[in-house]
Amino acid sequence: MKMKVKTGDNVLVITGKDKGKSGKVMEVLAQENKVVVENINIVTKHQKPRSQQDKGGKIQKTAPIEASNVMVVCPNCNKATRVAHSEVAGKKVRSCKKCGASLDKDFVKASKKEAKKTVKKASELKGATLKQADAPVKEEKTEKKTTAKSTSTKSTTTKKSTTAKKASE
Repeated sequence: MKMKVKTGDNVLVITGKDKGKSGKVMEVLAQENKVVVENINIVTKHQKPRSQQDKGGKIQKTAPIEASNVMVVCPNCNKATRVAHSEVAGKKVRSCKKCGASLDKDFVKASKKEAKKTVKKASELKGATLKQADAPVKEEKTEKKTTAKSTSTKSTTTKKSTTAKKASE
């Protein structure tokens, strides 16, 4: 199974006894769907001396943690994020779902430029849509005012005509 977490990534633990801690991925065990993260999931192993020169005792080491219990931390926005896939320079690259920056170190510069471009385009589109959205609202208000005036004049003219008819009779 292809994993979205790679060796060297900074990850945040989202569940378990080390929830909220972050660290660097030291090893990926793809067959078992586990990762080894430095200073996370530290277990104590009691080791017996094998010979007279060896010392026995308690040894602390990092144990693997399930890969689904960690999220990759984006180096650009420093937030835990899901991994998206995008194309940069004709290659499939892992990218941040939140900011669009590349998670692969080889393509960081290229993806930062693309992320800035998309942010600018999005802000321009938002600005254009806001301007367009304001214009029809103003027109609707003016139309309502004119229709209200026309109905009030009609009602006064009908009242005048009915009073004039009564007076002539």
